[in-house]
Amino acid sequence: MNFFRRLFGSKENKNKETPVATERGKFMPEVQLPTDEKFTINFKKNGGKFLYCDSKEEVLEAFRNILNENAWTPNDVCCIDDNLASVFRNFQIGSRTHCYNTNLFLTRCENLVADNGSILISSNQIKESKLHDLPDNFIVFATTSQLIDNLGEGLHGIKSKNKGHIPTNITTIKHFSNQEEKDFLSYGSTSKNLYLLLLEDL
Repeated sequence: MNFFRRLFGSKENKNKETPVATERGKFMPEVQLPTDEKFTINFKKNGGKFLYCDSKEEVLEAFRNILNENAWTPNDVCCIDDNLASVFRNFQIGSRTHCYNTNLFLTRCENLVADNGSILISSNQIKESKLHDLPDNFIVFATTSQLIDNLGEGLHGIKSKNKGHIPTNITTIKHFSNQEEKDFLSYGSTSKNLYLLLLEDL
């Protein structure tokens, strides 16, 4: 994803200059932002925090920093995905069947939706749990290949990837900061303090 490489810099491209944007007239059609750039803008607008990583080593380092910053320990972490728990095995995080008495939920997602900066998840990640039953703090591990333009694209992808056994409990997380006063558009939605560990895989 070129945007993330431009924004955060790649090890190989530190010395290359970024091209200067040219001015546009007011009657020119709006420029369609690339998917990665649109997601970043909308995700941050929703209150999300993300850490872009070039390698799995950087993912583990970012995860360690999040735990340290919030004074969380591996015992505070709930992960119900065996494969994901094995990615973070250095932290001695075991897979659990439920998230009682934990402060932090570690999960994957189906997709990252650029149009509204939301995280698309399903029973593949959260089983049959409702969002309000899960901890208030989330760390989502995703890759740049999971970026999509809109929710319709994500639902179509879920259907085609899971032929014969479409997951249930499909929902999005869009609000990433607990606000005392919510507007009517966010009424009834569940807010999460969410960190996104985004691994470059394209």
